[in-house]
Amino acid sequence: MIDGFTQSRVKTNGLELSVHRGGTGAPLILLHGYPQNHHCWAHVAPTLAEYFDVIVPDLRGYGDSDAPEDDAAHSVYSKREMARDIVGLMEALDLQKAHVLGHDRGGRVAYRMALDHPERIDRLGIIEIVPTGDFWAAWGADLAIKAYHWTFLAQPAPLPERMIGADPEGYIDWTLKSWTLADSLSVFPDASLASYRAQSRDPARLHAMCADYRAGASFDKALDEADKAAGRKITAPLMFLYANGGFPAKTGDPAGLWRAWAENVQTATCESGHFAMEENPDAVLRAFLPFFQGAST
Repeated sequence: MIDGFTQSRVKTNGLELSVHRGGTGAPLILLHGYPQNHHCWAHVAPTLAEYFDVIVPDLRGYGDSDAPEDDAAHSVYSKREMARDIVGLMEALDLQKAHVLGHDRGGRVAYRMALDHPERIDRLGIIEIVPTGDFWAAWGADLAIKAYHWTFLAQPAPLPERMIGADPEGYIDWTLKSWTLADSLSVFPDASLASYRAQSRDPARLHAMCADYRAGASFDKALDEADKAAGRKITAPLMFLYANGGFPAKTGDPAGLWRAWAENVQTATCESGHFAMEENPDAVLRAFLPFFQGAST
């Protein structure tokens, strides 16, 4: 649980999502990434809830949400389908529009939602990613070493599932630790770390996490490439935060990549590894509180 939040299960798009909610005000949806779940927002969500109605779902396949089996086209865990989950969640909660803030895979769901359902998003926040197609195009030796999981997890089932399943906690601990600036698990609260480890031990969720990356290497990449060729743009105001020790910093000009996709982009950087909400929550709040407070409601 996030301090001060309540949990419920909400039916949407043919499945159920586990949803944590707290606060009052304009709705703000927080979307987590891999290999995490709603716990990654524990340091910032209570402060955000002083100003907003904060809604924190576990994405399909993560946390306590349903984890359907993948399909051959990898559409089940595409960011288009996950975005439909969030639109359905908004409908279930009787919300016409919301601010959306996403980290890692949740950021990919967020910007896909902004492209596919622009009428649903007031302002869009992105933490520690660049668009999927652009990230693949930016690969060189350094980025390939740092982001090896993009190709490893996308391998056909059940190869990565079997390899990770041999020592799931060891793999998750290695991943979390190696993506922090301090190369340490100490930035993760005990409850969060226990939750991340637990979902890695669940074969259905392990499969879902791999399917998420299989979609990223195929379905999601193709969507991005088609949208880029068509000149489609994100119309919502966008705030992009990236860390000096994270993945986007390895792409050369991450802010420039987003400016090619959105009409109105603000950017900020912070001292952190990939997990900015846990490593440097103050920087996250400094970037996004004024950004979302400045939006019309």
